[in-house]
Amino acid sequence: MKPCNVLLAAMFAAALAGCGDQKENPATAQAASAPERSSATPVAAAPAHESATTPPSVLSVTAPLIVEHQVDVTAQREGIVAKISADTGTRVGAGTLLAQLDDRQLLANLEAARAKTRSIAADLKNWQAEAEVLKADYIRAQRLYAEKLIADEQLQHAKYKAESDEWDILRVREQLNTAKEEEHSLELELEKTRIMAPFAGLVARRYVRQGQSVAKADRLFWVTAEGPLCVRFTLPERFIRRVRKGQQLSLTSADLAAEKHQVKIIEVSPVVDPSSGTIEVLAELAGARGELRPGMTVTVHVPNFQ
Repeated sequence: MKPCNVLLAAMFAAALAGCGDQKENPATAQAASAPERSSATPVAAAPAHESATTPPSVLSVTAPLIVEHQVDVTAQREGIVAKISADTGTRVGAGTLLAQLDDRQLLANLEAARAKTRSIAADLKNWQAEAEVLKADYIRAQRLYAEKLIADEQLQHAKYKAESDEWDILRVREQLNTAKEEEHSLELELEKTRIMAPFAGLVARRYVRQGQSVAKADRLFWVTAEGPLCVRFTLPERFIRRVRKGQQLSLTSADLAAEKHQVKIIEVSPVVDPSSGTIEVLAELAGARGELRPGMTVTVHVPNFQ
């Protein structure tokens, strides 16, 4: 009997030990479940407050330098370039010959028109002289009719002949006017063969070569004035009351760091562009231009005071 009692006692002790292992410590269970609650329910973070930034005291705007007079000189008629008189980099005055188109056919047509004008002018003088003769015949016929030496029909014949000659003079005079206008038209066409500089400036680019055939509206030269230099830029609409005509602003160029320039506002747009919310400003360079050239990118510094 003793071995059986010992075996039962051992089994009872093992059962008590197993029940003790399954019980959890309350503190340990709470600690174990804490991570699960934090992952299921996020803790709200404190709102971050952005520090108020002060706007810069100067607004820098980048824009290209421009000039008012800058144009592509185009051909006004078709032709072959017979001569080039100016090349890229040439300084020209207003009316300076840049190129010449072949004008031989036009010159021949113009000479024929001038000959025709001279012929009609001579014909007109002939009709005018004949009119004087017929007028004298009509006066003589009036005297003879007064003396009852000729019939009334002869008097009427002399009268209508003189009047008819006046109408012929009018017709020939209009022919002469037409001939003169045709001659003038050919002179204008001849002028179109001479490509002239429209204003004083610089030949920035040449597009044609001697002997090249060009059509009407083809680009031949790019002529640009050298001044006054201007800059056109846009500003946010809040500047509409901060900039005014006559105000001077600072201008710099990244490529010419040693040079400092001033520009004077000459035009401020009175309206705001609704698509961009900006206003347009045009300023002109004040003082010497230094090494600045048309087309260069510059920076205009606009005070940004509230």
